[in-house]
Amino acid sequence: MTDAVLTVPPPSKVSVTLNDLRKPVEKDLREFETYFKNAMSSNGGLLDLIVRYLLRRKGKQLRPILVLLSAKMCGETSKSSYLAAALVELLHTATLVHDDVVDTADQRRGAFSINALWKNKIAVLFGDFLLSRGLLLALDNKEYDLLHTMSDAVRRMSEGEILQIEKSRKLDIDEETYYKIISDKTASLIAACTTAGARSVTTDDEVIDRMNKAGESLGLAFQIRDDLFDYGIRDVGKPLGIDLKERKLTLPLIFSLSGAESSEQRRILKLIRKKRISDRDIRYIADFVTKTGGIEYAKNAMIDHAQTASRLVGTFPQSEARDTMMGLIDYTVQRKL
Repeated sequence: MTDAVLTVPPPSKVSVTLNDLRKPVEKDLREFETYFKNAMSSNGGLLDLIVRYLLRRKGKQLRPILVLLSAKMCGETSKSSYLAAALVELLHTATLVHDDVVDTADQRRGAFSINALWKNKIAVLFGDFLLSRGLLLALDNKEYDLLHTMSDAVRRMSEGEILQIEKSRKLDIDEETYYKIISDKTASLIAACTTAGARSVTTDDEVIDRMNKAGESLGLAFQIRDDLFDYGIRDVGKPLGIDLKERKLTLPLIFSLSGAESSEQRRILKLIRKKRISDRDIRYIADFVTKTGGIEYAKNAMIDHAQTASRLVGTFPQSEARDTMMGLIDYTVQRKL
């Protein structure tokens, strides 16, 4: 087996598309969708209306794709693989519904959020419904290892979010704490996807552990890419400066602050502490981060984590699924939203 090295092309030359990532698992995704829709079945009424609205808003399905590609890299997809993909999507969707309530967000991906249409109480209860359906899907099929994997991910996601809220109040976050937050908040679910996919087709602990580590590194790269959008020059699906407005200190700013004069540190933190940070303030901070190398530092860190994921994936036998997983890693660091 040989290690594969990730080559990250300039954004303008990226050839991998979402359709490319779907092709090797197209048939498996149809099976997954059947399990997913059945898991969300209800007895009609308002709940059924919300479920149908959610199903019409089918997203990119990156996480189910990740589960199914991981399964194919380690063996042959099975009923357990489809269950794993459905459980991941149920739990992920539940966290998004709850996140929109916490963030008082009226839209997600250009469509009205559940809380915008049916208010917070219904949204929270609907998120709870999705969580319960995920738990029952695993228990009814006696997928106890899968349930443990996903439950641990949800625990870590919650801990990461709470730690981030705590640090956003104090504005005392350092790079080590930042990585703790994004490892728990984001990478835990990506790692759960690759772990669940592998576990659905093999009992080899070494193989499962390799897929877990690959997912963790991919998740770190994914979140750093997301954080970089906050300093973009145009709207790419995430409102510019939204992290700054929410007092979230991410890697580009953490690095720039660490090397700045104390007077400049105080000035930047004073801007972030304002009740209403203006577009002018955001431009000032973005210029500061760019000039002091924060953007470049974060990009290099993102690529380092993506290369780690690529090397781990490269230890698996060559297959269409493995090659597509390599493409997914490239897609992650080059995506526009």
